[in-house]
Amino acid sequence: MGNVESRPAQQVLDGTLADFDSSIVRKRVDEMWKLNVRFGEERSPFNVHLDQVADRYVLTKGFQLIRDELMLGFNRYSADPITSQACAADLSLPSVLTTCGYTNCGDRICQNAVKAYAQTVASRFASVTEYGEAKPEVFCPTGGGTDSGPTLAHVTVAHQIDKPIRNQIYNGNPHSYVLVNIDINTHCGHYDSGDKITFGKAQESKFRDARAACGAIVGTLTGYNPNNGVHVRLRADLGEENFEFLSNNKILADDGSDVTFLVAAAIVSVQGMRNTLRALAENELDERGLGHVTACVNVNNAGPDECLVYCARGTVFDGKIKEQGLGTDATKYTARTYVGADGKKKVKLLYGNVSVEVRRGGGEE
Repeated sequence: MGNVESRPAQQVLDGTLADFDSSIVRKRVDEMWKLNVRFGEERSPFNVHLDQVADRYVLTKGFQLIRDELMLGFNRYSADPITSQACAADLSLPSVLTTCGYTNCGDRICQNAVKAYAQTVASRFASVTEYGEAKPEVFCPTGGGTDSGPTLAHVTVAHQIDKPIRNQIYNGNPHSYVLVNIDINTHCGHYDSGDKITFGKAQESKFRDARAACGAIVGTLTGYNPNNGVHVRLRADLGEENFEFLSNNKILADDGSDVTFLVAAAIVSVQGMRNTLRALAENELDERGLGHVTACVNVNNAGPDECLVYCARGTVFDGKIKEQGLGTDATKYTARTYVGADGKKKVKLLYGNVSVEVRRGGGEE
């Protein structure tokens, strides 16, 4: 169900800092992993995003949440000392400095998904400008997932915190820490022809024919071009065994609907999450750094009926990675169809012939 890996945490080497009391953070992480989550199912994007929000509110419960640039007025580089001092956070309180970043394919069909994410998640955990506007880190690799997990992790953390801010937060309260939230997304079309669902195609509007979505993932599996850098990257994210299996076989739901491209999108998303977690653990987070990373597939439909499939979530703290949800072995995927509350046919992915509607943290995949 989940992988637990131990990796060395990077140590803080910038002078003498106050000792870290990790007791509250560890308690919050344990509480987060007890939350029930529904994986593999086409659901409302807002409901999936609220699951992500719930995790992060548990992780920050009882802490002063610092993300507004005005709250960083204690920084010695502040240009307006009067305003800065008035708005500056009281760092003697247990505090969390938070940031939020996400990836999504640049396909214009994903606009509704980006809006839902910005409204529900980024508005709560991204850094905020002096004028009150959320400023999440945004990465748009073709096909979604990650261009580079290490680069994504490094840029997100480097933009979040610098040495003066880190030193003052760490010396302010022994419980204070830094929270890095990153959400990895891919997308896949959902086209309902009446008798069955076809994944990998979507109508951008009711006035257009269905077309490939995600075109990059579909193209990689149906017409791989070794000279196409996107195809090469997606093939690497899928892994050679998965690429060969998905290129030469179909994964069918119980009603015959072809979910091959949906499975491929899920694997690319989960692999991107794993790459990012590993990079945070190995290179970016010190003992006071906590990473929360998720993987999702945006399911494109014509009109306002888009869904989101929550694939996996993971944390990294004190160099240890823990994850939960769908995995990356294409041969273990199956799917079944059901009728949603809106009366429309939907698909639910299963991994290893075991439903992942509700899972709890811990254990092996």
